[in-house]
Amino acid sequence: MKGKLYLIPTTLGDGPVDAVIPAEARNIISRLDIFIVENLRSARRYIRKIDANKPIDDITFFVLNKRTSGKELHEYLEPLNAGSDAGVITEAGVPGIADPGEDIVRLAHEREIRVIPLTGPSSIMLALMGSGLNGQNFAFSGYLPIQSHQRIKKLKMLEKRSHQEHQTQAFMETPYRNNQLLKDILENCRDQTLLCIASNLTMENESIQTKTIKAWRRAVPDLHKQPSIFLLYAS
Repeated sequence: MKGKLYLIPTTLGDGPVDAVIPAEARNIISRLDIFIVENLRSARRYIRKIDANKPIDDITFFVLNKRTSGKELHEYLEPLNAGSDAGVITEAGVPGIADPGEDIVRLAHEREIRVIPLTGPSSIMLALMGSGLNGQNFAFSGYLPIQSHQRIKKLKMLEKRSHQEHQTQAFMETPYRNNQLLKDILENCRDQTLLCIASNLTMENESIQTKTIKAWRRAVPDLHKQPSIFLLYAS
């Protein structure tokens, strides 16, 4: 019988794991001995937080990132073909959602290996839940272009699509570029368009606020190095 591939949630920040990681996920982490991880150092630290008594040196780690080759992905699944279970751990939130994971998951399906996603925090879903914007029709665009003129063009397109399709548009930016993204939003979107900024989700300084673009212009927050999700809704 083939092993199972568990998609393991991680915390969005440095808060206590018990507050955001369900007991079932913690128990599975404690019993697994094979992990496919985005970052070896942070994965080891996370596992220690989950189970301080687990012998880290006895664990087999495979690294999964943008440099991982297709050949390596096939090799990572060999233990599962032989009957061992394994877990996928990415940097923050849940694997495969704005994080690596989809390639190994798709390959697991091709090999008829059972994939089991575990419940945990997703910044995208938490932001949408707390925004008050349309949760029946939404789209996530990931990271917007780095170049300002391309980013502005993308923002205008997302705002237009939101208005035409009554669709909430979610996107994100590297935390140290948040302020530039916010500047482009406030300078180029319509006054009445709604913008939700959800920052530091699940942490003590969590903030989720939805206002019109016009209202945000009156009090522009400093989002530098604050992990954030942005949601636009143009009615």
